[in-house]
Amino acid sequence: MATTLFAINPRLDRPALAECFAEHQRVQVRDVLTHDAATALRNLLERQTDWGFAFKGSESPATLTHAEVRTLSAERRRDIANDVQRTAATGDYAVRFNQYAMLNAYLAKPHPDSAHDYIVEHINDAPFLDLVRDITGIAALIKADAQATLFGPGDFLSLHNDSHKTEGWRVAYVLNLADPAWSPDWGGYLNFFDADGDIVAGWKPRFNALNLFLVPQPHNVSYVPAFAPSSRFAITGWLRDR
Repeated sequence: MATTLFAINPRLDRPALAECFAEHQRVQVRDVLTHDAATALRNLLERQTDWGFAFKGSESPATLTHAEVRTLSAERRRDIANDVQRTAATGDYAVRFNQYAMLNAYLAKPHPDSAHDYIVEHINDAPFLDLVRDITGIAALIKADAQATLFGPGDFLSLHNDSHKTEGWRVAYVLNLADPAWSPDWGGYLNFFDADGDIVAGWKPRFNALNLFLVPQPHNVSYVPAFAPSSRFAITGWLRDR
């Protein structure tokens, strides 16, 4: 199961990817897994994941488990949505997306030896870590966390920079598993900004593409509009040196 779900493409041009990362401090690695592995991993996220919810409005960031989401009243859901929108409208940091905390679940062992656990282990195993070390040139990377994310209609992640150096964050990653037919009009792009607020790079949530970028640097995930017929599935996290 583990190999099927996380088999790295052996034909990646690592020197070229490393050159791009060195120049821009970010790179998108297309076709990072074998096609069969990426397809199986997308199916896992789409069909076998108990999605919770992450949000940030006027108060501190919060995450709810799948069970907690199911207990929310319609009124509470509306209150959360309205608060997140009001916060975003002021230009403050705001968040709304679905999530499954893979590393937390791995450590808590609610479903021992689940497919999600295998993915966490592979993200922290030599083949993946060596790939990232080769591309980034950061030999000190020793581990990574992981969460599954689902951005559906109305979801977004506003501008921020991931400046958590005390936690050992060095490189952020996004393993995209969105619909291969994803349209630019459906949003969900990972955008990078300069000091003037201009987008200097924007990456489509391309199926089977691994985004790597040095942190901190300003970025967001653009709004997924109500008419988007599909969801932006991904596995995300940070690679750490401690």
